[in-house]
Amino acid sequence: MIAAVRSFALSGVLALCLAASAGAVQPDEVLDDPALESRAREISEGLRCLVCQNESIDESNASLASDLRLLVRERLVAGDSDDEVVDFIVDRYGEFVLLRPTTGGWNWLLWAAGPLMLVIAGGVGAGYLRGRSTARDEAADLSPEEQARLSEILKER
Repeated sequence: MIAAVRSFALSGVLALCLAASAGAVQPDEVLDDPALESRAREISEGLRCLVCQNESIDESNASLASDLRLLVRERLVAGDSDDEVVDFIVDRYGEFVLLRPTTGGWNWLLWAAGPLMLVIAGGVGAGYLRGRSTARDEAADLSPEEQARLSEILKER
C-alpha cells in the first residue's frame, strides 16, 4: 500500500517536472526535424512575449507567443538562418522583442546610463563636501558690536 502511494507520488512529481520543462510549446507546433526544432527552441528562448513581457515566447501561453513560435518555425522551414529569423522578427516587432537587447546604436546610452549617473552623483557629492570644508566661517566676519550682541543672545537661551 505504502509502495503504491510512493510510486504514485513519484510519478506525479515526475509528470510535473516534465510539464514545467516543456514550456508552453504545444504538440502541434513541434517540428518533425529534431535539429530544426532545437534551433527553434534556442531562438524562442531569446524572444520576449509581447503580452507577458518578462517571459520568452517559449514559456508563454499567450496566443501572440504561439503565433511567434509558429512564425519562427515557418522561417526555419523556409531555410532562413537563426540570425535571419531573429532579424525578421525584430524588423516586424521592434527591438523590444529581444530578451537580451543589443548594445549597438543608441542602446549603448541605456547600458551606460546607470554607471554614468553613479559617477556624476559621486562628483556632485565630492564637490559639495569639498565646498563645505572650504566654506568661510561667517561668524568670524562679525564686527565687535555684533559679536557681543550674538554672545548676549546665546546666553539668554
